[in-house]
Amino acid sequence: MSRSTFSILPYINRQKVKADGTANILCRITVDGKSAAISTGISCTPQEWNAKKGEVRNARDNRRLASFLAEVKDKYNSLLTTNGIITVEMLKAVLKDKDTTGRFLLNFGDTIVEWYRTSKARQTFLHKRTWQKNLRAFVHSLDKDDIAFEDIDENFGEEYKLFLKRDQGRIDSYVNHCLLWLNMLMYKAVDRSIIRFNPIAKIGYEKKAAPKMTHISKADFIKMLSTPMADERTELARRCFIFSSLTSLSYIDVKNLYPHHISENSDGRKFIRKEREKTGVEFFVPLHPIAEKILSLYNTTDDSKPVFPLGEKKDIYLDVHTLGMVLGISNKLGFHASRHTFGVLMLNEDIPIGSIAKMMGHADITSTQVYAQVTHADITSTQVYAQVTEQKISNDMDKLIAKRERNRLSNEKTIGK
Repeated sequence: MSRSTFSILPYINRQKVKADGTANILCRITVDGKSAAISTGISCTPQEWNAKKGEVRNARDNRRLASFLAEVKDKYNSLLTTNGIITVEMLKAVLKDKDTTGRFLLNFGDTIVEWYRTSKARQTFLHKRTWQKNLRAFVHSLDKDDIAFEDIDENFGEEYKLFLKRDQGRIDSYVNHCLLWLNMLMYKAVDRSIIRFNPIAKIGYEKKAAPKMTHISKADFIKMLSTPMADERTELARRCFIFSSLTSLSYIDVKNLYPHHISENSDGRKFIRKEREKTGVEFFVPLHPIAEKILSLYNTTDDSKPVFPLGEKKDIYLDVHTLGMVLGISNKLGFHASRHTFGVLMLNEDIPIGSIAKMMGHADITSTQVYAQVTHADITSTQVYAQVTEQKISNDMDKLIAKRERNRLSNEKTIGK
């Protein structure tokens, strides 16, 4: 049996690193001593590339690379079986022809959506799928099944914005999300050398309206604290809303809270240390006694299960909506109002905005300053965010708890007179 004249070698060109710090992973195909290079459509940083093994340290991208290499081998064997003879040019042509579908906007977008379905959180996937559906509706409105990237110009982007606003009646923030999705697809096409530049890059986004801050008042929070629910699901929603109002955790962070995220320091103070699911930014928040009490009612030992037995997002939001109506707080109460309530309550208790930002997992205090606008708090002399330590946060929370304890004792004395 003659020795194989076919080989493949994945590699990166370290001399051609892109502005984002990554380099394209190429594949050198050799047939009968002649070689040709083809892009795999995958990129990584030079630090992530293992030249000896021809692998990426990122497991997801490494699986994509392995799949690409397996397909190259399959195409080689298929051509050899069909034609009895094969050249590197023939193999490269077949592989590039296979990739022509990636040169069309909708087909390419569908591929990216599918990647989100298997690789990202379900809510993220659902958002991307919705934006892709809007893009498809627009392309179909042009009497096209799809459109090549090379046929897209600035006018296409402007018409898409008009379609979203005029024909679909979308609000500005929704239009921006859809335009952002289109831009992402265009830039990915640039990265894969399908087009040389993004022709819609200069199209402006709609002016973002100031975010509407939804939170409940201190009086309503006290009402919620003192009013247990008979219905089991609504009571779980009440407890989780209170817990979030005292810890700043969003729904997805509460849902994915596990016992190992809860620790205790040498003084016996319990705290949560976790990365926000949305941003990956770590937050650190000491536990208020009421939050500790709520935790004690649920799973704090079995790390194979989350702390709270929460269902789907739509279910907990329906339960919180019911809770708001039963308590007479709001007929539009949503779970995220609890996180906003935390920010407002903390500022009203004179907790420094830098400490609040750290507890909420904000990358800087810019996101936290919106709570100051709600409370009209003075933030002209806030501490530098980078200098806020965990000890500082613990001290701030200790002061808050001590202040509330003094108020409680004072009220008890007054009632006893």
